[in-house]
Amino acid sequence: MATQLPSLTTTNQPASPFKQVLNQVRYELLLTARRGENLAITFIVPIVLLVFFTSLNFIPNPAGTTTVERLLPGILAMAIIAAGMVNLGIATAYERYYGVLKRLGSSPLSRSGLISAKIITILLIEVVQFLVLVGVAALYGWRPVGSPFLTLLALVLGTITFSALGLAMAGGLRAEATLAGANILYLIFLFIGGVIAPLDLLPAPLKAFSHILPSTALIQTLQTTMSRNSSFPGSDLGSNLLVLGIWAILALVIAIRTFKWE
Repeated sequence: MATQLPSLTTTNQPASPFKQVLNQVRYELLLTARRGENLAITFIVPIVLLVFFTSLNFIPNPAGTTTVERLLPGILAMAIIAAGMVNLGIATAYERYYGVLKRLGSSPLSRSGLISAKIITILLIEVVQFLVLVGVAALYGWRPVGSPFLTLLALVLGTITFSALGLAMAGGLRAEATLAGANILYLIFLFIGGVIAPLDLLPAPLKAFSHILPSTALIQTLQTTMSRNSSFPGSDLGSNLLVLGIWAILALVIAIRTFKWE
């Protein structure tokens, strides 16, 4: 009797969208590790700023708060903006310029899948960065206070918002325009978003404008959720979370709808 051999025919079914995103996350982490100088700057600059301004202690603190307690939320926000909007946006823009994204566009990975993978990668980096900054702050007497859940929510919404803004520029503008635009927006968020100096030090028109910025909403949310009291100016947690959530949704929708592979 003839023995029936097993079929050698295989079906090359594409991976599920979830697995495609996970594979792309691994690829993005590998690329990030290869850009060692950018990764070092991403981690070192916020640490240096936190240590420098905490040591100087020249800006008055709200009642009942310490210098490190006032600075840590702003430095965390600055790190999120730099990693998501600036570093990710510029790196993706040049991937598009050099044709890397064009090759990815011929794969089963969708635009939303690529954007999701890049944002997840930044989230993973931010987890490590958060732990490092909190560890440094602990050396200056900072202790865990406030609401860990709301702090995590703010960090996630902030990462989505600024990563999506960077990807929207990278997917719709030339690499040079993304480079300039990301850095200009970064400076705007840095100087009038309350990262270092309190918003009360700003002129009234700039102070009013700053309240619609995602950077201000992120910083004030972190100040409220990581503080022992609500004495920070603009500490309306519900309004700030709403502003940050709206920015996260708008930025993500714009990034997905306008992103081009080439």
